Amino acid sequence: MQMNSFVISRLSTMMFLQYFVLGSWFATLGLILSENGMSSIIGTAFAVGGIAAIISPVFLGMITDRFISSQKVLGLVNLIGSILLWLLPVQIHEENGTAFILFMSLYMLLFNPTYSLTNNISMSNVKNSVKYFPVIRVCGTVGFIAAGILVGSLGLSGSPSAFYVGAIMSIILGIYSFTLPNTPAPGKGKPFSFRDALCLDAFKLLKDRYYLVFIICTTVLFIDHAAYISFASVFVGDAGIENVSSFMTIGQFSEVVFMLLIPFFFKRLGYKWMFFIGMLAWVLRMTLFSVGAPDAMISMIYIGIALHGLCWDFFFVTGYLYTDSVADEKIKGQAQGLIIMFTQGIGMLVGSFLAGELFNQTVTNQGARALEQWQVFWFYPGVIASVVAVVFFFFFKNSKQGSESVKKKEEKELELNEKVI
Repeated sequence: MQMNSFVISRLSTMMFLQYFVLGSWFATLGLILSENGMSSIIGTAFAVGGIAAIISPVFLGMITDRFISSQKVLGLVNLIGSILLWLLPVQIHEENGTAFILFMSLYMLLFNPTYSLTNNISMSNVKNSVKYFPVIRVCGTVGFIAAGILVGSLGLSGSPSAFYVGAIMSIILGIYSFTLPNTPAPGKGKPFSFRDALCLDAFKLLKDRYYLVFIICTTVLFIDHAAYISFASVFVGDAGIENVSSFMTIGQFSEVVFMLLIPFFFKRLGYKWMFFIGMLAWVLRMTLFSVGAPDAMISMIYIGIALHGLCWDFFFVTGYLYTDSVADEKIKGQAQGLIIMFTQGIGMLVGSFLAGELFNQTVTNQGARALEQWQVFWFYPGVIASVVAVVFFFFFKNSKQGSESVKKKEEKELELNEKVI
């Protein structure tokens, strides 16, 4: 138990640094571009992350499943990524949208796989991931909060200099990654095949019809997430809220609370009801934004931001655990890459494109004059979340494979506890 606690603390530090890098600029990227005369490329800036997430996570998942230890790959991509982050502010100051999108694309090709890499490293080095992964992952949210508060307190919420903060932390994470518990490639030494290159083993998960329903619903719901993450900071700024970066961390504080409650609710609700509650939270969030926009009702906006814990933890974080439960031991890296590809990739790409087009056509003013237009903007994601929730409720059941896997994990933990006693 003592050794397990030490490993958990090391993995928690990894998560803290991982999401500190992201939190330094991601939540306010839309605001940064908007305040520097580049609002027209906000949708594109987030969409390139989606393209990167389609290309790289599953491929790197295959690499870590068959060739290189996950912690070494994590270290390398962060060290290289820090250079690209450092180059981004110059492109904004020069209003060079083409170069900015190019460097952002290259960075996201490196960064997007780190979601699945950190998930895989965590789940591979602790017993009973359902119990301990939320504890580890919540430290990532703490890192995101810390980054937002730091950037906000420095007055950098809408400043390109926020990228410098991320670059420095990326160097620290890159170096630290090489000290993490070794997470070797489980299939190392086996002959390479085009099957591995195409990551077909991970795609076999989609033969489980309930997992397929989950993936489809997750991908479509990520359209709402793309709209939120791309434009919530701009909306909050138009509503007259100052220090946007710090205000947005309300959502991360909520995420901390619900992340720690995942084991409690999972034991009582199971996957289906946790997913469904998460979807309903998305419906409520978009409704609050839409209804509260015209009169800048800060209380509604506040609640909408604070719902982030339910929106993100109960659906997307629990989705990582669900994926881990249905995946075979030898393809867990690919499986985590698969869900990132569908969510951060396809969902983010389509969502950012649609949200960007919707924003450019509906929100044509700035400040208080734009508030009635924001009501229209948030209405559409609310409709999407409602449709997804209905489809999911009637067509999803906990897959037999996933249920048996969770049951086996619980039985093993019980046996270990009995031996200790």
